[in-house]
Amino acid sequence: MQRCCPPAAVDTTDRTTDAALFKALADPHRLTMLATLARADDEVCVCDFTGALPLGQPTVSHHLKILREAGLVTCERRGTWVYYRIAADARERIDSTLRFLIPQKALA
Repeated sequence: MQRCCPPAAVDTTDRTTDAALFKALADPHRLTMLATLARADDEVCVCDFTGALPLGQPTVSHHLKILREAGLVTCERRGTWVYYRIAADARERIDSTLRFLIPQKALA
């Protein structure tokens, strides 16, 4: 095949982990939960999310599980309730992934 220009240096890094992180963020309810946890002074109970969002408890728990599996939130069970907080390195993980995908020189 004839080329129209010199070949680009295609990044061949495995992006599976990056994709999982962005997939976890790619839902408006999960973004709401993450933003709530990021602004909370203390942990947040699942019941707070079920009371504020148009979702049932199983769906809220499912969304929080996805955020937990992505390493963005942590949780602690107390009796029948589970309390969540943002992971200490959540902001750094998101920032570093973005910096690696889109380096500053690409924005100049």
